[in-house]
Amino acid sequence: MMKKFLLALIFCGLAGAGAQAQDNPYAEDHESVDALLTALYEVISGPQGYERDWDRFRAMFVEGARLMPTGTNPETGVTGMRVWSPDDYASFAGERLMGMGFYETELHRETDSYGPIMHVFSTYESRHDPSEEPFVRGINSIQLLNDGERWWIVSIYWFGETEAHPIPKQYGGE
Repeated sequence: MMKKFLLALIFCGLAGAGAQAQDNPYAEDHESVDALLTALYEVISGPQGYERDWDRFRAMFVEGARLMPTGTNPETGVTGMRVWSPDDYASFAGERLMGMGFYETELHRETDSYGPIMHVFSTYESRHDPSEEPFVRGINSIQLLNDGERWWIVSIYWFGETEAHPIPKQYGGE
């Protein structure tokens, strides 16, 4: 009985995701994993004063999705994280990104999948201007869902490279 209840609950959630997909003006962004990740990096990148398309950004995420930046406090050495919804991220990052040039590009990608789920380790670097040296590199751990009609981002969990944690060779490190 519990198994049937859980399956019904999951199906109802996916039915809602399918309904969201029908009125999606950004359908091209969801045709493949490559298109979705390209769109993700495009939407957050731009010059100082550039207004990001936060509607396009939100359309990438399944309902209930989470974005989780991770970092280590240099004073205490304690590693922690924040948990944001796509709306929280747009509110937090939107003003900051407009105040500076910010360009994030993917350097390397490793994927693993099972059925409709996929895990992507996407190594990135960030610049304030495309002609400058990167000020940070790191790895985005991205979980994806294919509901049979399109790809959705379920979560993005990221950590910036540090001296103590260089990017491993298998993820494009040196």
